[in-house]
Amino acid sequence: MAGELEGQVAVVTGSGRGFGRTIARRLADAGASVVVTARTSAEIDDTVALIEESGGRSVAVPADVRSRGDIEHLRSVAESEFGTVTLAVHNAGVPWPFGPIWHVDPDVWWEAQEVHVRASLYMVHTFVPSMVERGGGRFIVITSAAGVRISANINGYGIAKSTQIRIAQYLAREGAEHHIAAFACHPGDVLTGISDLTIADPDAQRYVSGFVERLANRKAEHEDGAEGLEACGRLCVRLGSGRYDELSGRYLTPTDDLDALVAEHASLDDASLGLTTARL
Repeated sequence: MAGELEGQVAVVTGSGRGFGRTIARRLADAGASVVVTARTSAEIDDTVALIEESGGRSVAVPADVRSRGDIEHLRSVAESEFGTVTLAVHNAGVPWPFGPIWHVDPDVWWEAQEVHVRASLYMVHTFVPSMVERGGGRFIVITSAAGVRISANINGYGIAKSTQIRIAQYLAREGAEHHIAAFACHPGDVLTGISDLTIADPDAQRYVSGFVERLANRKAEHEDGAEGLEACGRLCVRLGSGRYDELSGRYLTPTDDLDALVAEHASLDDASLGLTTARL
């Protein structure tokens, strides 16, 4: 992957740990200059230190993805330090709330939409116009299998993730003429900080007890998720490279054979890609 993203400028939300940290490090390893952001300064400082130790270029910018002003500040810093952002990755997320849709606190449920959905829109609105002006760019949203299937008692997360997938699809359709590619990516099944939040959540323990038990057992066994994290990082590098822009609009996973999907692409119509063929 060395040099594959040389000259690119990337911003990665939620990159203080877990998937976000690995994505940021792999993008930097591939040559991109990376703006690392999350709410916790110490965590993103650690991510930047790891990138710089490997010879990469990075800057840490604390930000809350729910704040439009914070996202716009990310763009300002990116442009000042490195230039126009060519690759935006929205990875920040929360697992809650848990429980039947009539039980969950509507305000907490809506906060989850803010982190996943409104922040995705902020990212698109803030970074894509500059990509259009420069003649192209890429947007990746880290979503979940919860966005493509119904699992009881995680409705806030599932609805948010399904909406993220639709945002990527609309951006792919509407941005195609401007050479904007967009992807919704399931990162893989790895224990992360979100797993810890789920295990500790009383409503998760009540309403998704089997899931919590499985997570707790995996944690007790000291499961090493390094390869899963790396697989997600490699996927983001490959998509960021532009070699797979034909798959724009797709929901993808680290186990997908991207080359095979590109080979199949010519025989697939928009409907089979999950994109509506309707025209206004």
